[in-house]
Amino acid sequence: MKKELALDALAALGQETRLDVFRLLVKAGKEGMPAGAISDALDVRPNTLSTHLGVLSRSGLVHAERDGRSILYRADLAAMGDLVTYLLQDCCGGRPELCAPVLSCLEPASKAEA
Repeated sequence: MKKELALDALAALGQETRLDVFRLLVKAGKEGMPAGAISDALDVRPNTLSTHLGVLSRSGLVHAERDGRSILYRADLAAMGDLVTYLLQDCCGGRPELCAPVLSCLEPASKAEA
């Protein structure tokens, strides 16, 4: 990932509503959500939400797909994975054991407890 892409993604997530939208879309999974449902779930006006979805889309963190008359929005987990990888690429100066606490939070609870 290039630094400019990382900065765009971090800037997009650096605003409260956009972070809430992204987290909601992560929870929605592959099914995604229509803009109206996102607006209702987060109590955000549709025109305001449209602006936020545009920023998230331009950053590559969210993708839109037409489904009949509505547009479904989905979080791009691969893009988020690229961002996290970029941020942790040189983690702990080549001593990955120091990064274990950060990485363990990414494991499912059942695996982390094993």
